[in-house]
Amino acid sequence: MKCPACSASENKVVDSRTAKEGDAIRRRRECDACGARFTTYEQIERTQVLVIKKDGRREPFRREKLDAGVSTACGKRPVPREAIESLLDRVEASVQAMGQNEVESRQVGEIVMAELARLDQVSYVRFASVYREFRDVNDFMQEIRKTLMSRKEDE
Repeated sequence: MKCPACSASENKVVDSRTAKEGDAIRRRRECDACGARFTTYEQIERTQVLVIKKDGRREPFRREKLDAGVSTACGKRPVPREAIESLLDRVEASVQAMGQNEVESRQVGEIVMAELARLDQVSYVRFASVYREFRDVNDFMQEIRKTLMSRKEDE
């Protein structure tokens, strides 16, 4: 592991603890050369899942791409970053739990929408509007009505 401050490769672990609900190990390291401290995370390397896009293309599942979409949907909403990270963890775990090498983008989108619906209603509608390609305000209103009905049933 190279030091981010000086690029030296010799360092020592000064603290280790579990992170991400036991799915990773967080390690605090100290560079032997310059004394800088930095954090690394060790986690299980899962099999690469390919996402089948609407047009038939296949591309690797990328958490970063999912993060961009969810973060945009949650923009200017009172949704803490930790909640987004937790949502991304759950989506990624759900995709891995399918046990398939390929998964349709539709399936991933539905998982994300279910998680967003529980997290923040406005973020859910924002994500759904892009994901489901709403054509006009009527599509938007239909989704809002469904969300409101679902919310009443939960109460």
